[in-house]
Amino acid sequence: MTSEITAAPDVRSATHETLEDYTLRFAPRSYRRWSTGVVAVSALGGIAYLADFAIGANIGISYGTTNALWGIAVFAVVIFATGFPLAYYAARYNLDLDLITRGSGFGYYGSVVSNVIFASFTFIFFALEGSIMAQGLNLGLGMPLWLGYAVSTILIFPLVIYGMKVLATLQVWTTPLWLVLMVAPFVYLLFSHPESVGAFFDYQGDSDSTNLGSIMLAAGVCLSLIAQIAEQIDYLRFMPPKTPSNARRWWLAMITAGPGWVFFGAIKQAVGLFLAVYLIANLSDGAGIANQPVHQFLEIYEDIVPHAAALTLAVVLVVISQIKINVTNAYSGSLAWTNSYTRVTRHYPGRLVFLAFNLAVALVLMEANMFDFLNTILGFYANCGMAWVVVVASDIVFNKYLLGLSPKQPEFRRGMLYAVNPVGFGSMLLAAGISIIVFFGGFGETVKPYSPLVAIGLALVLPPVFAVATKGRYYLRRTDDGIDLPMYDEYGNPSGAVLTCHVCQQDYERPDMAACFTHDAHVCSLCLSTDKVGDHVLPAQT
Repeated sequence: MTSEITAAPDVRSATHETLEDYTLRFAPRSYRRWSTGVVAVSALGGIAYLADFAIGANIGISYGTTNALWGIAVFAVVIFATGFPLAYYAARYNLDLDLITRGSGFGYYGSVVSNVIFASFTFIFFALEGSIMAQGLNLGLGMPLWLGYAVSTILIFPLVIYGMKVLATLQVWTTPLWLVLMVAPFVYLLFSHPESVGAFFDYQGDSDSTNLGSIMLAAGVCLSLIAQIAEQIDYLRFMPPKTPSNARRWWLAMITAGPGWVFFGAIKQAVGLFLAVYLIANLSDGAGIANQPVHQFLEIYEDIVPHAAALTLAVVLVVISQIKINVTNAYSGSLAWTNSYTRVTRHYPGRLVFLAFNLAVALVLMEANMFDFLNTILGFYANCGMAWVVVVASDIVFNKYLLGLSPKQPEFRRGMLYAVNPVGFGSMLLAAGISIIVFFGGFGETVKPYSPLVAIGLALVLPPVFAVATKGRYYLRRTDDGIDLPMYDEYGNPSGAVLTCHVCQQDYERPDMAACFTHDAHVCSLCLSTDKVGDHVLPAQT
């Protein structure tokens, strides 16, 4: 009974779901009360960020319009293709990407590495978005950048404390104003300065010609956003059950808010480049501010309204956009860090501890002025993010559905999975490691621009190769969880049947439970995660 005593305090903290928001387990039916439309709008609210405008401007200035647009197109195709199976699994089985990753070739502890990659993504992009917000506050209020960084960080903390319930309301209510403020300047520019379209397509940037190397370098920067699908999934896991009556709405919401986010992102990148080219061509100091979204919008607003009003509109747009995305960055980061820490230490400190940690790391990056070396950071990070996401997508498509070597239904509970599965874990390490060597010129300057292709190609091919080589034996440690109740209902949705955990005395739905090894009772996945002795964990099945 030792682990009963040690696990209970951690689990009592984790079951305060108003704050913890199902950090370590699947989202149960009893909590998923939102419609498909609300979930989709909430998920898409998280892509309101202005970093796309900066990314589009940066790659355009470096590689020219044509190379940048082709790079953006490559980015969109890769993101949609890899994001589709992940988003489907999240919405169908109500799991975040870490829980999906565990059963998709990584193992119970193996997915900790991918979780750290994602957590790093959240504070890198929080810092990027916070820097943009600080630029807006500096321009509009004269606030020093260092103070703007602190304000943009501290402001987010109280908004993220209560998880999905507050975030859904925030995203839904701020989206209409954000759309008007963002779209109006671009539409105005197209109609009032039609000559800017020709100048946009003629822009060469620092590149002399259109070539595959420049296209792939541009695509590599954009593909750093590949881990955004994990943030979309943090919302999609709250989708209602898919039934014949809501199937069309369910698919539309899943596709639009899941892999479909990339089309909105690609459009914003192209618009960011368009605005940058306009500033470079029409302002004497345009080149110095062309990659800063707050200046991009301010200059266009000033063509429409007086300076004071234009400044107000630009600052409002920046603040709304950055709050919408950074609540998502902070929220998802807190989930990822907590999940990893709890698995490794078997201690649950609470999501809010890692919310504070994630924000602190982001603030340090902002104060270090990471905005000045954005392309290098994103280009390097893209290799890690692509290796992880593409490996999971490959395992779902090839190993689960085509080869049948990976269990089709996801599994995430301790005791049911091996600690590490070489199929996904090994594939990710090889794909990321080799592509990073390519990125830094380890195989010569000629192939250096193609590190994204190396990461994608290896991550796509290696999982089925490893699965065939191992005959899929390292996916499931057990196939029977000891509970004689169906896991799924008649429509294939996770069952809503409720069982009581004998350790923490809390009620959980069927997919969260397993039989206890030492007692004739049930134990929840939370208590399994925090069981320091391991006497509740089922043994390997022979």
